[in-house]
Amino acid sequence: MTRRLLVATTNLGKQAEFRRLLGGLAAAVVTPDEIGLELEVEEPHHTYAENAAAKAAAFCRASGLLTVADDSGIEVAALGWGPGVRSARWGTGAGSQAEKLVAAVGDHQDRRARMVCALALAVPGNPAPTVELFTGLVEGRVSTEPRGHRGFGYDPIFLLPSGQTTAELPEADKDRISHRGRAVASAVPRIAELLGSD
Repeated sequence: MTRRLLVATTNLGKQAEFRRLLGGLAAAVVTPDEIGLELEVEEPHHTYAENAAAKAAAFCRASGLLTVADDSGIEVAALGWGPGVRSARWGTGAGSQAEKLVAAVGDHQDRRARMVCALALAVPGNPAPTVELFTGLVEGRVSTEPRGHRGFGYDPIFLLPSGQTTAELPEADKDRISHRGRAVASAVPRIAELLGSD
């Protein structure tokens, strides 16, 4: 019987990315909607790791499945290394978050930025799941305007040392160097080990 691995997100961009990143595992990667699971998990914490762990544990407990969840964000020098853990909720409303971030940075000379991901792996257990954490980070800069049509979120304005934004990269290239790609790559050996155990 094929083991199932739950990706605890309803974000379609993240779901597609996780399917690619986890595609080499001997498991069926499933999403909450595919198993009929509706669950809202608050993310009130001040660190990516705490938010990711809370989400992974809640979905693992509700589903009984090995579960991965992440919390990620962009940190910008000109914004005091924000919005950070508030990235998903920052600048919501009309217009894209990427465009609003470029506007917030304005003509600031220090355009350094980094994309950060904390990945939580929750293992079913009694009385509660156990959670293991992995991280990924990539350094870059904020571009002066959005570029590229791939990716999602802040990808169009996150400029890599190569001169391309992550939204301009082919998927395979982005997966190899992105913050989420690096976090998942560090977790894959452990996930494979757990999938292979009874």
